[in-house]
Amino acid sequence: MEVPQLVIGVVVLVVVVIDLLWTTLWVGGGAGPLTMRLSSGTWGVFRRSTANDVTLSLAGPVVLTLTLLTWLGLLWAGWTFLFVGGEPSLLSTRDYQPAVWPDHGYFVAYSMFTMGNGDFTPASSAWQVATSLTTGSGMLLVTLSITYVLSVLRAVTQARSFASSVTGLGTKSEEHLQRGWNDDDQSFEDLEIQLFRLSSHLDSVTEQHLSYPILHYYRSIRPRSATPRAVAMLDDVLLLLETAVPERYRINAVLTNTLESSIENYVEVLETEAIDPSTETPPRPDLEFLRELDVPTVANETFDEELGSHRSRRQRLQTVVEQSAWDWPTDG
Repeated sequence: MEVPQLVIGVVVLVVVVIDLLWTTLWVGGGAGPLTMRLSSGTWGVFRRSTANDVTLSLAGPVVLTLTLLTWLGLLWAGWTFLFVGGEPSLLSTRDYQPAVWPDHGYFVAYSMFTMGNGDFTPASSAWQVATSLTTGSGMLLVTLSITYVLSVLRAVTQARSFASSVTGLGTKSEEHLQRGWNDDDQSFEDLEIQLFRLSSHLDSVTEQHLSYPILHYYRSIRPRSATPRAVAMLDDVLLLLETAVPERYRINAVLTNTLESSIENYVEVLETEAIDPSTETPPRPDLEFLRELDVPTVANETFDEELGSHRSRRQRLQTVVEQSAWDWPTDG
């Protein structure tokens, strides 16, 4: 028996199984330690090597593929080391000689996805059990991987649907207020209805990001379907409604607080240790655009005073936008 190989096999199997179950089954637990490092490292390579939208859009699929291959490779390596460490664990069915290194890898590979082809047989009942566990782990990997991939792709679609819903109301925050302003009853009633719906949708997107952190790296090719930009735009809409319009025209405070809480939760989920806080302040919304369209606004001085109290949240959101390789939405 080769103790070092046996120990290596056990350690590798424990690590990969924990990471696999952590990532795929622990809702709200984020990605496992191994998957998280692999994902952030791969995204970092993409960010440093290119600024091309099409190339960056490949980061998510590449991260997902590498994650699945890493689980497969480590599971294969772990069982191989385990069988090698237990020599003689396998015997050839042709001459009953102990298997050698390549034979162990070959046996583990076909045992993980089938029940074997008869070339080798376990040398004892203990290794028969180990073979059964090898096959079971392979089936577990395939089942969880398929479920995980489908869940991630569904979440990507929903996140982009949310972004398209936001940008469908306007390509910049000022347009939201322009289209939401009703001259007849002097209110933003129609906009309130849309914001209530978007707040609920954003909560769902945030929970999906919490459950599947790999969504951070699925970057859209089109700015209009980019979730970080959409949330930034929504935050500017909220900022204008809270501080730029006269108090008598402001929307329901409960809705304002709900939407602000939804945005805050989104920012908290996407903030990680790998993100360096932004030192820049997002661009100031353009009040002149609103005035030209007869949307009521406060004086510039009043707006600027109120703007300072929102600076911290806007900078944190700027960090999320920059980490996703986007610019703050000012012109669609």
